[in-house]
Amino acid sequence: MTAVPLRAGPPAIRLPVGPGPARRPVPVAGAGFTKYLVPEVVFGWGALAEAGHAARRLGAVRPFVVTDAGLVEAGWLDELSAHLADAGLRPTVWTGLTPNPKDHEVAEGVQRYRESGCDVIVGLGGGSVIDAAKAVAVVASNGGSILDYEGVDRVTAAIPPTVMCPSTAGTGADVSQFAVITDTRRRLKATLIGRALVPDISVTDPRLLTTMPDDLAAATGLDALTHGIEAYVSRAAGPLTDVHALHAVQLICSSLRDTVTGPVDPAATTGMAQASLEAGLAFTNAILGATHAMSHQVGGLLDVPHGVVNGVLLPHVIRFNARAVPERFVPVARAMGVDVAGLPDDVAAEEAADLVARLAADLGCPSRLSQLGVSEADVETLATTTLGDACLSTNPRDADRAEIAALFRTAL
Repeated sequence: MTAVPLRAGPPAIRLPVGPGPARRPVPVAGAGFTKYLVPEVVFGWGALAEAGHAARRLGAVRPFVVTDAGLVEAGWLDELSAHLADAGLRPTVWTGLTPNPKDHEVAEGVQRYRESGCDVIVGLGGGSVIDAAKAVAVVASNGGSILDYEGVDRVTAAIPPTVMCPSTAGTGADVSQFAVITDTRRRLKATLIGRALVPDISVTDPRLLTTMPDDLAAATGLDALTHGIEAYVSRAAGPLTDVHALHAVQLICSSLRDTVTGPVDPAATTGMAQASLEAGLAFTNAILGATHAMSHQVGGLLDVPHGVVNGVLLPHVIRFNARAVPERFVPVARAMGVDVAGLPDDVAAEEAADLVARLAADLGCPSRLSQLGVSEADVETLATTTLGDACLSTNPRDADRAEIAALFRTAL
């Protein structure tokens, strides 16, 4: 097998702890710096044609393509395979994963990768596909089980180069330092965070969004909206993440309905593709908050769509956080289309929460966790496991177990 360059292991990153400031400090020269993680990005209609060249530039000879049945049926795998062949590459394809990829599926993918003698890993699909592709890369080079790497910067050995081609407008996995894998024994989603998980190249072709089912477009769009809002109010936010986060929120609120409820609209589709990308760039650097920390637990317990759970929880988390830092939600409300002139901060925050709830309802999504199968009997377990999720570290308001449980109950 041809030798392939590997990416060096990550330096440690530090997540903030303790109460966040009510207002963001003004940067002061010489006061420190922020590391900003971002892959090479290829963006635009027809961009999938660049995937073969992208893999080849990373040293590919026999790429390992991770995708799913939906992408195969839609014809995108055939197109990708043709582009890889045009670049002189002979791919091996693995489709053995399900939504919310499981730990045992990752193990099967690693075995297939090793048996096939592949090199560069190419992910073609939504967040589940891309997370699984990252997980295969991690275990293939670091050994053990994917759950050994739960947490922050646990991946220390270099991983194979990766090219990610997203087919949904929401998860941002193609540009992020995150991967989320379901722990089937504990029935929760394990979150992996670290520089090693940032793909080398992200290829975003908005055409791929045109074959999404409406329910998937709604779910992933709500996920992207949550990324933008949580990244903006995060304790780890800064000027470079703020601009992407707020623009993503603006694009989603002006484009998402049109991509779900009407015929294909190239402008709206491109807007959602860009929103997903920008929200991903924001949250991979600013991290997230309580909505995601809680949503991961529900998804692991019940294997339900992640973005739908976010849509239920986000209004409640906005209200919870706004009781401590309402001013952070004023720019968010403005980006969502609210005329905030003269509005008290807490009223603007409430308007933002209400708008999220109305958008989810317009998209036909549930409004209560009970509609997804969550019961009162699940609340205490969900609250306990939420405290162990890394996303809670950057929530702008501290939350203990009782407060998290109360949020779950409010959303029931």
